[in-house]
Amino acid sequence: MIPHRTTHYLESLDVFENHLVLQEKSKGHTVFEVLNRKNKKKHLVTFKDPTYEASPDENPNYETDKFRYVYESLNTPDSTYDHDLNLKTNDLLKVKEIPGGFKSQEYVTEWVWAKAKDGVKVPISLAYKKTTKLDGTAPLYIDGYGSYGLSNTANFQANWISLMDRGFVCAIAHIRGGSEMGRNWYETGKFLKKKNTFNDFIATTEHLIRKKYVHPKRVYAYGASAGGILMGYIANARPDLYKGLIARVPFVDVLTTMLDDSIPLTTGEYDEWGNPNKKEYYKYMKSYSPYDNVKKQDYPNILIQTGFHDSQVQYWEPAKWVAKLRELKTDSNRLLFKTQLSQGHSGASGRFESLKDKALEFAFIFDLEGIRQ
Repeated sequence: MIPHRTTHYLESLDVFENHLVLQEKSKGHTVFEVLNRKNKKKHLVTFKDPTYEASPDENPNYETDKFRYVYESLNTPDSTYDHDLNLKTNDLLKVKEIPGGFKSQEYVTEWVWAKAKDGVKVPISLAYKKTTKLDGTAPLYIDGYGSYGLSNTANFQANWISLMDRGFVCAIAHIRGGSEMGRNWYETGKFLKKKNTFNDFIATTEHLIRKKYVHPKRVYAYGASAGGILMGYIANARPDLYKGLIARVPFVDVLTTMLDDSIPLTTGEYDEWGNPNKKEYYKYMKSYSPYDNVKKQDYPNILIQTGFHDSQVQYWEPAKWVAKLRELKTDSNRLLFKTQLSQGHSGASGRFESLKDKALEFAFIFDLEGIRQ
C-alpha cells in the first residue's frame, strides 16, 4: 500500500476501519501520514512549531474517524489532540498546566542547520525568550546524546524555563548516532564512524556562535550516560569552545569497560561500539575514549555526577576520569565530582529529588555566569 522510501523512517502504525495513520521520521521531524483506505488519498497532520515531538495516544476504537495524539515542543507543554481523519482538522482537548505563570507565547523555537566536518547538514532545535537579543551576547545551553539510535527529541523541558528566563538560548543538537534523520543517521554515528557524533556536536556549537545566536565565551554543554562520552571527547578535543560541561552518569572509560566481558552488559554493547578484542575496533575506541585521551592542557569547568548503585556505568568510571583530570589539567577551572550514594543510572527516585540534581547543575552554570538570583 505504501512503498519503501529511504526518505521516511517508519516508527509505528495505527489501523482504523477507514484509515491508516503512519508515524514516521522525515527530515528530522515526526510526521503523521494519513491514508484513506477507500480512495487511497493521503494527507499529513499539521503542527504549529518548527521543531516539536508528537506521538500517538491510545487509539483502541477501530471504527472511529478520530486519531488521538500527544504533541509538545520546546515552548508548548504536553498537549492532547484529536485529529479528524476526514475533515483534516485538529481539536485541542487538554494542555498540561505549568505552574508559575508560564506563557508559551513569550518563547520562540527554531529549527536550524549546521554543516558538519564532512559537509553533512546537522539539525538543531532552539528555544529562547522573545526578549533575548540574538546579537552574539547570550549564553548557550546545548544538550547532546547521539547513541543507540535514540532520538533526542524536542520535548517540552520545564526546567529550561529557568534558563530561558535568564537570557539563555537553549539547544538540542540532533547529531548522528540518533535516529532523528532516519536509520542511516544512526548507522553513520556508530562503530568505526562514532567520531561523527562528536564532530557534529562541535559543528553545531560553532554554528550557533558564528551566526551570533550566542557569545563564544558563554557556552555550556550537557550530556548523560553515552552522552558522557560526548562530553569527555569535546573536553579533550575542544576545551576552548566550552566554558562549562555537565556530565551525568558518564560512560567515559570506554576501552576498559568494553574489554571486560564479565560485566553483563558488555557483549551486548558490541553491537553499538564494536568488539575491542579486534584490533581495528580497539585502536578506534582508544582514539576517542575520554579517559584514555586526557592530556596536559587547560580544560573547561566541569561538573560530574554519578550514582553509587549505577549498574550501567559504574561509579568508578567517572571517578577514574576525575582523578586523571586532576592530575594532568593545567588550569585552575572548577572540576566538581558528586557521587549520589542512593541513586542508580536513572537518577533520583521521588517526585522532587531529581529536581535537586537539576538545580545543582543550573547553580553550577549560574555561578560561573555570575547570576545570583
